[in-house]
Amino acid sequence: MTTQTTARATQSPPGRFEFAPVAGVLAREWALYRRSWKPTTFAAVAEPVIMLLAFGVGLGSLVGAIGGHDYIHFLGTGIVAMSVLFTSMFPGLIDTYVRRVFQHTYEGMLAAPVDVRELVTGEASWIAVKAGVYGCAPLVVAIGFGLPPQPAMLLVPIVAFTTGFGFALTGIWMSAVVPSIKTMDYIISGVITPLFLIAGTFFPVDTLPAWAQVAAKINPLYHCVELVRGTAFGLDPLAGIGHFAAILAFVAIVWCLAVLQMRRRLIN
Repeated sequence: MTTQTTARATQSPPGRFEFAPVAGVLAREWALYRRSWKPTTFAAVAEPVIMLLAFGVGLGSLVGAIGGHDYIHFLGTGIVAMSVLFTSMFPGLIDTYVRRVFQHTYEGMLAAPVDVRELVTGEASWIAVKAGVYGCAPLVVAIGFGLPPQPAMLLVPIVAFTTGFGFALTGIWMSAVVPSIKTMDYIISGVITPLFLIAGTFFPVDTLPAWAQVAAKINPLYHCVELVRGTAFGLDPLAGIGHFAAILAFVAIVWCLAVLQMRRRLIN
């Protein structure tokens, strides 16, 4: 089947991008999710909430307030972005690798009228939907600890979905780059950990050294943190547009990288 799929795919250039195959991929993911939603939801919600309570209550008694806001409120808005990163990057990286290398799931899916672009978009979209939902959990907990609800917070799921879509694509791209599953440790320790440490999640970026502040500005997670924090504490509209535009640019770049690298792995 692999040979037949490869032969057909290499003979036929990519045609028009269609959303029906993407919907088919999403329907498949929904069917799988219905079997495992309980442990998946528990892991995605419990970890950031525990971190918020541990750091927010513990360090909050020492730090007090940052920028006029209670530390647990400051941290809660930052943990939203960290939750989005974890719930999108890890599935994109690990689940995609397992399905491609060990389960050969994508060979079967490409035998249907689905091309690599639609497959990657569908997989990343499903991960982003979960990131958009699960990422709101720390914000709800922060509201429970006294963070005043704001109408702008209704935009948080959109911000979380868009950012999660980008990091899911990043994970998919990197899963097709690494030579073995063991080498993912380099990505987890060398990429994911620095991403949330220099994004303003736990402390303001302007307290970092100058080089780290520059690195933060090109970190997509920083822009997610600023947008989520802006919905709670207020944000200049032009600055908000700039942050969202940065996330969209990030999504466009990693979509191309993910599609090209997955095509090399699955077709060429």
